[in-house]
Amino acid sequence: MKTLNKIIITRMDSRILTAAVSGNRVTQLNLEAEETGSVLGNIYIGKVKNISKNIDSAFIDLGGGHMAYYSLTENRNHLFSSASAGSGRKRGLCSGDEIIVQVSRDAIKTKDPVVTSCLSFTGKYCVVTAGRCQIGFSSKISDGEWKNRLRKILEEEKDPDLGIIIRTNARTAPESEIIKELRQLKEQYRRLLSEAPYRTCYSCLYESPPSYIASLRDTYEAFMEEIVTDDPEIFRRIREYLDVCQPEDREKVRLYEDPLLPLEKLYSLEKAVSEALQKKVWLRSGGYLVIEPTEAMTVIDVNSGKYTGRKNLRDTIRKINLEAAEEIVFQLRLRNLSGIIIVDFIDMDSVQDQEELMALLTDRCRKDPIKTTVVDMTKLGLVEITRKKIRRPFREQVQKGEQKT
Repeated sequence: MKTLNKIIITRMDSRILTAAVSGNRVTQLNLEAEETGSVLGNIYIGKVKNISKNIDSAFIDLGGGHMAYYSLTENRNHLFSSASAGSGRKRGLCSGDEIIVQVSRDAIKTKDPVVTSCLSFTGKYCVVTAGRCQIGFSSKISDGEWKNRLRKILEEEKDPDLGIIIRTNARTAPESEIIKELRQLKEQYRRLLSEAPYRTCYSCLYESPPSYIASLRDTYEAFMEEIVTDDPEIFRRIREYLDVCQPEDREKVRLYEDPLLPLEKLYSLEKAVSEALQKKVWLRSGGYLVIEPTEAMTVIDVNSGKYTGRKNLRDTIRKINLEAAEEIVFQLRLRNLSGIIIVDFIDMDSVQDQEELMALLTDRCRKDPIKTTVVDMTKLGLVEITRKKIRRPFREQVQKGEQKT
């Protein structure tokens, strides 16, 4: 029987839960309030509140009491909004300046959201970037001949002040569809710049789609075989989005209408949410993980637990560590853990076993849709992993919603 990969969207505790499901296992969770969700990707006219030269950064007031961090190291050319200031990019920034910024990273824990002047517009097949003018390809596309052929086409379409990133989904798309989307994204960027001088400070120039819509855009096409929701309004909004932006996926969406078995029960979503919040994760072998998010990093400890294998000690440790590596990568995605992750595997004396473990961990991390890098194993046997910070960890999404209620 073929295993279907699905995106499940439903309401839970007055919020919208988006879950990626593969077979009978939930692989990713996102929980967002409908009206006050993430501002990730939004573009604002912000006002420079103050400049901190000691950390080479500025703090931008986005309005409504919301502040954002703006790195002056990463943003050398600023995008001024006011016609009187000379719209466009120029060097130098002062308190009180009004600049166009995009939220590139959600607020995480006690940290403000991060904003950038390098605006980007994301589609299913490509991303148009301002301030970074190269042509790039997803690291998951390995076909060099295809990339070279497409690059020649893109060179003719590329504007001097814009960059293009080709996403993984583009590999199976017709070249005409990629170019069509590219032109739409460029037009969206030009239109925003032309309208900005006539908008007031703190205006939201562009509002990113809700996370459940973004998940449809960002999921690998090969994974998203079905989209299921039990909410008529969400169903309507998904169909409207797909009609305009992803007509090839329109037939994948289905409205679930069985009153006897709620959608969250059918896919055990309440259980998945509960398990994603627990510190301890049991392994099939009887070993277990302890996952401890802290202010600075996430620490994961691997323990032998109830394992009662009859193999010798070396084989026992090897088996538990390899299973733990698979589960750790799964849990990083499920819980959306990011930043620095330190893993304390069970100590292994064999260099060969250590290399096998690191090779497996590296291979699985490469498959994560969010950039995840295995850095190294320290002399103490601790493995360092980094995962790009984009959205709040799932635990923080849940806590934020509880605080509002």
